[in-house]
Amino acid sequence: MPAVLIVEDEALVREVAAAEFTDAGFVVIEAGDGASALAHLDLDAAIDVLFTDIRLPGTLDGWAIARYARSVHQALPVIYVTGFAGDGLAMVEGGHFVGKSYRPTAIVAAARALIAGATVGG
Repeated sequence: MPAVLIVEDEALVREVAAAEFTDAGFVVIEAGDGASALAHLDLDAAIDVLFTDIRLPGTLDGWAIARYARSVHQALPVIYVTGFAGDGLAMVEGGHFVGKSYRPTAIVAAARALIAGATVGG
């Protein structure tokens, strides 16, 4: 089973995404902030895709988490989500951006495509 690390500070949004990924057969690892996400990235070598909100509490945002993730897992697929992109996109190469509010089935489809190495449509 593929594993997804979901990084989302809003508990309800995180729970909905986790339920959708679980129902689709993914192993779900959850983090509510950047520090927890980095700890999982260091400890959980079996992560197949990173699904991260961009705006998070604290000093680490989704952009920084993805850059760190790629430093320890070079080919890790990354899906960014946010309701507010701010001053521009700073995605890692091959990253996929999804605006909130998204259809939960769409994020699972994007994750599967990225894991398979396919280009994900906008």
